[in-house]
Amino acid sequence: MCLLFETIKVKDGNFCNLHYHSERMNNAREKLFGSVNHINLEVVLTIPENCKTGIFKCRVEYDKHIHKIEFIPYNIRKIKTLQLVFDDKISYPFKYSDRLCFEGLKNQANADDILIVKKEFITDTSFSNIIFFDGDNWITPSTPLLEGTKRKELLEKNIISEQEIKFSDLKNFKKAILINAMLDFDEIAEIEIKNIFQDLSE
Repeated sequence: MCLLFETIKVKDGNFCNLHYHSERMNNAREKLFGSVNHINLEVVLTIPENCKTGIFKCRVEYDKHIHKIEFIPYNIRKIKTLQLVFDDKISYPFKYSDRLCFEGLKNQANADDILIVKKEFITDTSFSNIIFFDGDNWITPSTPLLEGTKRKELLEKNIISEQEIKFSDLKNFKKAILINAMLDFDEIAEIEIKNIFQDLSE
């Protein structure tokens, strides 16, 4: 079976939302491998001295056991446009290292990234969850392919809410922001709804 991974933000020598990553990792280990001996990432992980200033990405690869830990300097991807792609069979319930299901869809696109529609419902981009602003509230689709750690944090803090969003509902929103473990509200530019399209002719 393919390895899984967690991507954890390290900011100025501190891990961000580490308990959410431990929770998701151990949930996957239990469901996929029957592992009930939970791993506490707060105990396992140590930040190298040369990664204690600035922002780094800590990538943890695992199955029953942790196989690899690496720290990588992080640069934010600039996403200004999203292209809607449709795939009713795509499934990514766990954070697998094998991401071929996304690469095939990205090859169809002529935008900075893709926004995947499954059975008419908005899900995720190729690397993040998404939230939409309707003029009053920030709302995330209730049909993500992967329930991200940042998404879970924002929902638990009632900063965002979730609801079913069909691709035909996009016209009801004013803008969107991408979120994942490395990205928060103030760390990526907003995307205007007009810049989410099906093809370049729209």
